[in-house]
Amino acid sequence: MKDFLYWLLDLARRATRTLDWPLCLAVAALMGFGLAVLYSAGGASGGPALLKAQGARFAVGLAAMWALSRVSVIRLRAWSPGVYLLVLLPLVAVLLVGTGKHGRHWLDLGVFFLQPSELLKIALPMMVAWYLNHRPLPPQPGTVLVTAVLIGVPTALVLLQPDFGTAMLIAASGVFALLLSGLPWWWVGVALGGVAAAAPVAWIWLLRPYQKARVMTFLDPESDPLGDGWNIIQSKIAIGSGGLTGKGWGEGSQSHLNFIPEQTTDFVFAVLSEEFGWVGVATVLMLYLFVVGRCLWIAVDARDGYSRLLAGSLGLAFFVYVLVNGGMVSGVLPVVGVPMPLLSYGGTSAVSLLAGLGLVMAVRSHRPVHGYR
Repeated sequence: MKDFLYWLLDLARRATRTLDWPLCLAVAALMGFGLAVLYSAGGASGGPALLKAQGARFAVGLAAMWALSRVSVIRLRAWSPGVYLLVLLPLVAVLLVGTGKHGRHWLDLGVFFLQPSELLKIALPMMVAWYLNHRPLPPQPGTVLVTAVLIGVPTALVLLQPDFGTAMLIAASGVFALLLSGLPWWWVGVALGGVAAAAPVAWIWLLRPYQKARVMTFLDPESDPLGDGWNIIQSKIAIGSGGLTGKGWGEGSQSHLNFIPEQTTDFVFAVLSEEFGWVGVATVLMLYLFVVGRCLWIAVDARDGYSRLLAGSLGLAFFVYVLVNGGMVSGVLPVVGVPMPLLSYGGTSAVSLLAGLGLVMAVRSHRPVHGYR
C-alpha cells in the first residue's frame, strides 16, 4: 500500500511539474471569486446553472493550461506561424456566417458558440514574438512595418465584425511584443500621432451609430439617464453603494433587482463591488496585479528572446483587459464590451486566458540552457 501511495505521489509530481504554483494559486483564487459572484448575480433561479456552466468552462481552460505548460518553447516557437494562420480562418468565417447582437462576432458550432477574436489573445503574441525572434533587435524600420502588417490583418478582420474595443485590445497584445523587443520611443510617438490624426476619420467612417452613442454617453451619461446613460449610471451606483465591506454575498440590491445591465458578463465587476465592497475589490485587484507581475517576472527570467517577448506580451495584455473593464464599469472609460478576466461569464474568453497562462508556464518550465535565440 505504501509503495502504491509513493507511486501516486510521484505520478502527480511528474504530471504537475510544469505548473507554476504561485500563478496557479492566484488564478484559482480569481476563479473562486468569479464563480461566487456569478452565482450571486444569477440569483436563486439562474445561479446554479451559471455556476455549473462556468465551472465546466474553467475545467476545459485548466486542462488547456496544463497541456500547454508541458509543451517545450522550441515547439511553441515552431508552431507559432501555423497557429496564427489557423486562427485567421475562423475570423474570416465569422464575417460570412457569424452571429451577434451588433454584427457578426460568434460562430455557432452546435455544441457551443466560438468567439474567434478571443483566440487572437494567444495567437497574435505568439506570431509577433516568433517573427521578432528571427530579426536583429532592436527592430529596424522594415521589421517594424512587417510586424505592423502581422498585427493589422487580424485587427482589421475584427474591426469588420464590427468589434472596435476588442480589435484595439488585440492590437495592443501584438504591440506589447514589439515594445518589449526594444522599439525606440520615437516610433511610439509617431504611432500615437498617427492615431490622433486618424481619429476623425475613424469617427466618420469606422464607428457605427451605437459605438458613437457609447462615446457620447461616456462624456455625459446624465444626458440620457433612462436610455444610453442607464448602464453606466447604475453601474456606478452599485460600485458606490458597496462601501468598505459591501452589502454581503447575495445581498446586492442593484444586481438582484436587475438594475445592473449585463451583470454576469461585462458588468460583473459592479456586482463584486456592491457585494464585497472596497475590501473585495482591492483583494481581486491585488490578485490581478500578482498574475501580471508573475508573468513579467517569468519573462525577465527567460533565457531566449521568443520566450521573453511571449510571456511579457501575454502578461501586459492581461493587465490591459483588467484596466479597460475596470475603467468601463466605473465610468472612467467608454463601454466597449470587454469582459473582466476570469470573473465575467464566457467560455472562449476564459479558455483563451487560461491557455495563455499555460504558455507563460511553458516559458518558465522549459528554459533553454544556451543562447539568447
